[in-house]
Amino acid sequence: MEPRTGAVNQLLLSACITELAALRFTPAGLPAIDLRLEHESMHVEAGQGRQVKAALKAVAFASVAERLAQLPLGSHWRFQGFLANPRNGKHPVLHITEFQQD
Repeated sequence: MEPRTGAVNQLLLSACITELAALRFTPAGLPAIDLRLEHESMHVEAGQGRQVKAALKAVAFASVAERLAQLPLGSHWRFQGFLANPRNGKHPVLHITEFQQD
């Protein structure tokens, strides 16, 4: 399957950092960090209020990884990035490309 021109894969998520691994380096020498994010909010769906909870794995590289490594567990941020399945996994992982205080 070839990548589609104009296809969109972008995610914006407000979440709490619940796990933050130690900064590591890829075989190419890029800084990388793995983390787990948790989100909780209220939404209206089909005319009814619904409490939403979601947890997902995330990863960041280069300067974004170095900045994330400085953050405390339990802090809330707004993350931006894209979803991709890891080579050996079935569940999508958020690749964080930017973040800011929520």
